[in-house]
Amino acid sequence: MNILALDLGTSSVRGLVLDADAVPLPGALARRKMAITIGDDGAATLDAAEYLAALEACLDELHRAGHLDQIGLVATAAQWHSVLPLDHDGSPLGPVLTWLDSRSTPTTGATGPEDMKAFHHRTGTWWHRFYWSVRLPWLRERLGGRPARFVGLVEYAFGALLEDAPMSVSQASGTGLLDLRTLNWDPEARELAGATRDELPELAPVDWTGRLRADLVRRWPSLAGVPWAAPTGDGAASNVGSGCVDPYRAAVTVGTSAAVRLVQAAPAGAMLPPLPSGLWRYRVDHRHIVTGTAYSAGGNLFAWANKVLRLPAGPELEAALSAITPGNTLVADPRLGGDRPPGLAPAGSGHVHNLGFGTRAVDIFAGLMDALCRQVAADLAEIESTVDYPVEVVLGGGAVAASNWWRDAFVAALKPRRVSHVRNPEIGATGAALIAIGRFHDGVTLERISRTDEGH
Repeated sequence: MNILALDLGTSSVRGLVLDADAVPLPGALARRKMAITIGDDGAATLDAAEYLAALEACLDELHRAGHLDQIGLVATAAQWHSVLPLDHDGSPLGPVLTWLDSRSTPTTGATGPEDMKAFHHRTGTWWHRFYWSVRLPWLRERLGGRPARFVGLVEYAFGALLEDAPMSVSQASGTGLLDLRTLNWDPEARELAGATRDELPELAPVDWTGRLRADLVRRWPSLAGVPWAAPTGDGAASNVGSGCVDPYRAAVTVGTSAAVRLVQAAPAGAMLPPLPSGLWRYRVDHRHIVTGTAYSAGGNLFAWANKVLRLPAGPELEAALSAITPGNTLVADPRLGGDRPPGLAPAGSGHVHNLGFGTRAVDIFAGLMDALCRQVAADLAEIESTVDYPVEVVLGGGAVAASNWWRDAFVAALKPRRVSHVRNPEIGATGAALIAIGRFHDGVTLERISRTDEGH
């Protein structure tokens, strides 16, 4: 049995085929880049129909190449936090708000949770523009109260492909409306969002699986009757794909954005561990939670700097960076895209200090990259306060893999912790597959993890 793994990210849609041990098969990959519409007002949106078309195109490409012939399961790692308003017939009433969209504000007269600390502990989130508790009233006000219901991007796409498409508890936790202990919609959060139960997605029960719609079987006959596992939030899936599945090992993942996260066991109904005020907490699945923090800067910052600063490429860039010592760079703030919660800094908050006529483009680049490393190190210390001991760190994600210097900067910022680097670029897809086949702890043995200070 092979596994079809879908990676539904913000900047791209990917479909790849893994073997029964969740190891990617060579060449069995289809990808479509997605264009995020960015506005000066903080808008960051995707077109839902274009996104669905990109996913279908990936499936078509894999089908034509024969890669879907032995598929026995579909697993999905999907972006957290997106929201899309739908009309009564299921048609989008506007674009998809991504995690990067910072426009939402509380409506006039809204006061927030009665007990902010209790709300944060129950939902793992804050009353913040990032979550549906603020986004839904804001959307409803802008749309004149028209939406019939709200979904995330993955529920919209799966609603077009599958017989039914409830929201997984992992995806629901990213809305900020889920009680992480009971795994039901939190009554106070739902009231803040002004949402009835009918306006929110149905929640998928434990071990739910979906099936391809009958009218699509002719298009992808190999997927007829194949079960689709409930989607996993991409950050949680990346932890599992990195082998970071217990409280002794944290994942630092740098994709389009960046995050540092720690997974712990927490079955439904069990008491939740303490949660520091500056950290979020979401669900991996019905049995595990993930605690951490995230940043609007990551691979997008790397890409922006390459474009705007006109940096040299590949080995030439690494050679230029080699003369710069991590930790001894220009002072910078990498928040070009603003803050992720609980911060409220708007898009455009990044800056670089101490520029002079001798400053080179590579110096600015190094300062921004180093600043993100220092942010991660400071927040990891807060995460460690929940377990009372230093943790091992595993670096992962395509952006970190692009630069040896950046990996070394993370090692320097995270000392004295042991820092490793997972070389598999498909950690999200791999993690989602491991969760789907019930081999949650196999990521450690399947991934080739090596110490970055043992050479490149």
